[in-house]
Parts: sequence; structure tokens; C-alpha cells
Amino acid sequence: MYNSKITGLGYYVPENVVTNDDLSKLMDTNDEWIQERTGIKERRWIEEGSEDTSAVMGAKAARIAIERAGLTTKDIDFIVFATLSPDYYFPGCGVQLQEMLDMRTVGALDIRNQCSGFVYGLSVADQFIKTGMYKNVLVVGSEFHSGGLDKTTRGRNVSVIFGDGAGAAVLSRTEDNTKGILSTHLHSEGKHAEELTVLAPSIRHWVPEILEANDETDESYFPYMNGTFVFKNAVVRFSEVIMEGLQKNNLQATDIDLFIPHQANLRISQFIQKKFKLNDDQVYNNIMNYGNTTAASIIIALSEAWEKGKIKDNDLVVLAAFGSGFTWGSVVMRW
Repeated sequence: MYNSKITGLGYYVPENVVTNDDLSKLMDTNDEWIQERTGIKERRWIEEGSEDTSAVMGAKAARIAIERAGLTTKDIDFIVFATLSPDYYFPGCGVQLQEMLDMRTVGALDIRNQCSGFVYGLSVADQFIKTGMYKNVLVVGSEFHSGGLDKTTRGRNVSVIFGDGAGAAVLSRTEDNTKGILSTHLHSEGKHAEELTVLAPSIRHWVPEILEANDETDESYFPYMNGTFVFKNAVVRFSEVIMEGLQKNNLQATDIDLFIPHQANLRISQFIQKKFKLNDDQVYNNIMNYGNTTAASIIIALSEAWEKGKIKDNDLVVLAAFGSGFTWGSVVMRW
């Protein structure tokens, strides 16, 4: 059986920086309030009139990752695209990416697992490679949140958290079973689906109803989050799925060289860091600069950490995510 390893990484974020002070001009909030609850100082939001969309940003990140892998777009055998904010209700962003990068008519799979999207995407790509079906798989996480947020005081608990951006990784075949992805672990608990959700538009609340209502006060069009409930579940599931990955590979927390959690809330990351007794050099966070970019958050952080030289050959790297669904998962890899 083959193994898979990351051979190329890349990320892209919009140039437009939105600080907490900027948000205070749109809603009743302030820098201290946001930082105390989330750790976020600023985020990137796509400016009106920009060409950027989830698919476009994904393509920009993918070009960087493919070049760094020493490959061309013709070498990619399959696309996995994770996002909760696709350009269209359908089709998904994967086929747009295939066209934008002038690829062969390779398969394109879209993943709708929100904050766990990139972890799920890596797991899917890993299985395709390990079975010998594909040699090089492009995994993308990209989000255009800002266009769908309630930027009023009513929506501040959610809208201050999210940012726009994209990241990409090329996963390639290797015959060295000591390197690359060692294991992935995926879970879900759908009974909590409406604790973090956008209820409309949907097939149950479709275009005629939207046009008839034309009601800008309808909160169901904007993301809803039961923040306290999500936080409590996140810290439990993060811990469980990290331990699951370590135990599967006969490892301990002390073996971790770098842990990259989904950038949902700095307080969650700090809680997990303390629980596993990891020092600051063993954990990489960048939520303070980008906010929560959902499916893009882990791959942006992983790319940035690699660029900064924080990941070395043979390092044990652990990724973990928790989000809407609820879904959660982890990846254990040897660099």
C-alpha cells in the first residue's frame, strides 16, 4: 500500500484588512470585547468589486501549492474542494477550479463539512492515494464569509469572528510508510445541526418564499451560532479526536512537534494547549490576524507555519478541527 504526503502548500487572503476598530463603526462592539472573547484582532474581507470569490481564491492558493510541489496543473489527478460558501448553490467550486486552472478533465469533489472541511478533504485524498487510484490530489479550503454576514449589532456575536481566505495542499504518493499521513479520524453528531447553521435559503425555504418575503429582518438568512454550547462541545471533541489519533499511532502528546487546531476561537486553542501540556512552540495559531476562515483555517495556518520554518523534516504534525454539523476530525502526519 502507498502512503501520501504533502508536497506543496499555498494560501491566499484578500488585501483588505478589517480591524476590530473598523467593526466598531458598523455595530456596537469594541476591540477589547472581541479580543477578550475570541482572540481576534483583525480579519480579511473581500472588498466590493473585487474579482475574488471562494473559487477564485481557491485557484490562487492552488497555483502556489502546485508550483511548490514541483508539478504543473496537468499532473493533478483529482480535486477536493472544501467550502461552506460556494460561488453557486450548485454546481460546486471544484469544477470551477478545474476550469480556472485549465486542468485535464479530472474528477472534482466538493466537501460541505464547514470547519472540519479541510481535515475531511485530506482524509478523502489520503484514501484515494493509499489505494493506488491517484498519484497527486489537490485539496483546497476556501471561504468567502463576509458577503453573508449580518454586519449590524444584531449579528455581532457571529460576524466579528469570520474572515475570508483560501489555502491549498498537494497530496502526493510516496512509498515511504514512515512519512506523510499516518492516520485520519472523522466524526459527526447531527443532532446538534441547528446549533451552528444557516437555515435559509434552502430547498425548504426557496426562491419564491424569499422573493415574497423580501424581509431583511429575517435572521434565518444569516449564520446562527449557540456560542456557549458550541464551545463546550468543541473542547471535548478536540481532546477526544487528538487522543484517538495519538493512540492509533502509539504516540503521546509529548511526541507532538506542532499542533495546528482549526482557528475557531483562540480560547479553545488555549484550553486544548493547556490540557495536553503543550508549550507555545508546539502550537500554531493565527486567528488573531485572519479570524475564523472555516475550511481554509487549518491549511492557511499550516502553509504559514511551513513558510516560517516552524515545520522541519520528520516532525510530528497534528491537525484537528471541530465545527458545524457537528463534525470533527484529526490528522496525524510525519513531515
